[in-house]
Amino acid sequence: MRRQDRRSAAAHERARIGARDGPIEIVEYDPSWPAFYIAECERLAPLLPGVRIHHIGSSAVPGLAGKAVIDMIALVDDLNANVAALRQRAGYQLPTRFNVNLVHRRFLCYPTATHRTHHLHLVDEREDIDRCLRFRDSLRANRKLAADYVALKRALAGRFGADREGYTKAKSKFINDADAQAGGSAEPAS
Repeated sequence: MRRQDRRSAAAHERARIGARDGPIEIVEYDPSWPAFYIAECERLAPLLPGVRIHHIGSSAVPGLAGKAVIDMIALVDDLNANVAALRQRAGYQLPTRFNVNLVHRRFLCYPTATHRTHHLHLVDEREDIDRCLRFRDSLRANRKLAADYVALKRALAGRFGADREGYTKAKSKFINDADAQAGGSAEPAS
């Protein structure tokens, strides 16, 4: 499929994905998620020249249930300069409520903070990106770990409802334990 056709198809299908404010919903894996990631990388490439954007989160693990949002992360030299370009030229939002306690990281949402199809984490420390990639790769390689993670996410979604901060914090121990087993540090996950 030609690049333009792939982009057009991905944009048309984008309506099928996304998370709205409200209860956290864990859905079955959608095989189109990788195509949405590729289309967004192509759209963002001119705004982040030389920056590699990585696909992370549940949507990056074939067969893994998760929120219907494409999670991405990129290592950048200047968080603020990159945020400005992404907000002005790509339509990303930088919600204060999600960024208030973040250090060395910016969390951006697309197309809006209340309906998100894409999350983009910008980090300026290599260890942050390495930790995310180790966890993603561990989930890809270990079916039991992936199944345990899905079970935990479903239980936490039921427990925390629309409390996204509580939901994310409650997953931290699992993520940190998996990272420690993969040979990483046991620093808190964001």
